[in-house]
Amino acid sequence: MLSQKKRLGEILVEKGIITEEILNRALSIQQGSMEKLGDVFLKMGVIKEEDLYSALSDIYNVSYVNLDDVVIDSEVVRLVPEHICRRYMVIPLNIDGDRIMVAMSNPVNIYALDDIRIITGKDVDPVLASERQITQVLDRIYTIQKGLEETLINIGPSDEDAEATVEVLEDEAPVVRLVNLTITQAVQEGASDIHIEPTENDVKIRFRVDGVLYDVISPPKRIFPTLVARIKILSNMDIAERRVPQDGRFRVNSQGKIIDFRVSTLPTIYGEKIVLRLLDRSATLIGLEKLGFTEEILHNFDNLIRRPYGMILVTGPTGSGKTTTLYSALAKISTTEKNIITIEDPVEYQFARINQVQINPKAGLTFANGLRSILRQDPDIMMVGEIRDRETAEIAVQSALTGHLVLSTIHTNDSAGAIARLIDMGIEPYLISSSLIGILAQRLARRICPRCRVPKEPTEEEIKVLKISSDHTMYEGKGCEACRHTGYRGRLGIFELLVIDDEIRAMIVDKTPANVIREAAVKNGMVTLWEDAKLKVIDGITTYSEILRTVYTGEL
Repeated sequence: MLSQKKRLGEILVEKGIITEEILNRALSIQQGSMEKLGDVFLKMGVIKEEDLYSALSDIYNVSYVNLDDVVIDSEVVRLVPEHICRRYMVIPLNIDGDRIMVAMSNPVNIYALDDIRIITGKDVDPVLASERQITQVLDRIYTIQKGLEETLINIGPSDEDAEATVEVLEDEAPVVRLVNLTITQAVQEGASDIHIEPTENDVKIRFRVDGVLYDVISPPKRIFPTLVARIKILSNMDIAERRVPQDGRFRVNSQGKIIDFRVSTLPTIYGEKIVLRLLDRSATLIGLEKLGFTEEILHNFDNLIRRPYGMILVTGPTGSGKTTTLYSALAKISTTEKNIITIEDPVEYQFARINQVQINPKAGLTFANGLRSILRQDPDIMMVGEIRDRETAEIAVQSALTGHLVLSTIHTNDSAGAIARLIDMGIEPYLISSSLIGILAQRLARRICPRCRVPKEPTEEEIKVLKISSDHTMYEGKGCEACRHTGYRGRLGIFELLVIDDEIRAMIVDKTPANVIREAAVKNGMVTLWEDAKLKVIDGITTYSEILRTVYTGEL
């Protein structure tokens, strides 16, 4: 053992990763501690994990694999029982004929090699992987699966048995643990929504992460009634009513985060589909500078939000980050000298120094009458969660005309379309031209994962559409554990800012069509959503295929 310690240290010294002095200090710390020398180096913070395992691969004479860069097949992993995987710190990776490749923290452990060979009936090809990464993969694969297996064991074999269980749900019931594990996993993954969808033969549970749905687990149909009942109980819904849609909400503390859930049910031919929207109350607000604005658009938008009065609209589809943008703007201009009041449905961020109102239609508190009350509260700045109808639009416009800065959202495809939408609601064009100072259209596109980002050559279509040279370096994500092998991790905004100047005001009064207003704005320097998206592809932040998915409107 002593010779191996020296060999590890010698290799690290030879590679210039550590000095002789660091090696001697580590050996001194390691003596009598029963710790592995490599763990001592890591705790000292003198080497990176990859450097350590690269050196160990030389000692063991096997390849080192970074599990973040490997597609993990959970079905292959389950060929070896979990307790064996954890005992020996191993992960089966793939099968090739009568051989199985296994990642191991100690690839010369003959007991582990023999047990895996006996269990799988295949010859073992060991590769080296870090114990930390092996543990992470095992936790990810087995956390929800374990809860599901316990649920299947403890719930009877028929739908009738599952129905009967509804009446005796307790915190220790397996289906409760399954729901809790699903919620925990969704929070860990940073999911915005959980979809629970019944099919003819089973149930699909999917998470929406970075705007895209992916499958998590597929429980059998027999547990579905109990699963629905549990979520309805949490959401204070009627568990006996299955014929009409219902809405509810609940709050949980998961991993130190306060998460609000908005729950919606919808009767389908195979049962009630459930969608849970996650709202993280403890989420840190992102600054305007980090949302993805170009320098010019950020400068112009900053000028707009600092004006003393007028109406600013943020437009885009559901889930395009409009509320985040508005709150980032409020954070930028919030001071003790200003009275800021918001009215929302729901209140997505909790904010110091801002008075936030949650609408409650059942109690008679709507956007429209809430706005009227806010005007009696001496506000400087008002934020309206969404302009949904004529009454709300009229009050917002009048507020902007009477010395208040009003920020709100509206659903249109681009910035110029918001003007047409207000006119369609019945707002007089001269009032719109007098109150509106700017419209920000936005989308969200996934960022290329920084862990697996690699250069690539542009395709012919990319060269043509992006107007780049054939030797321009493009980027893509090759896929890793950090991004669930999607090649993307996180999102950024794609923006189009229409500043209302005198020319645009005159066009609004004349009821000029939205497409003509848009053309005039572009001539005056407005960067369209598509142009902004293309710039972010050229800069290597996102990909061409991603902006086609999220932004493309027919413009090339």
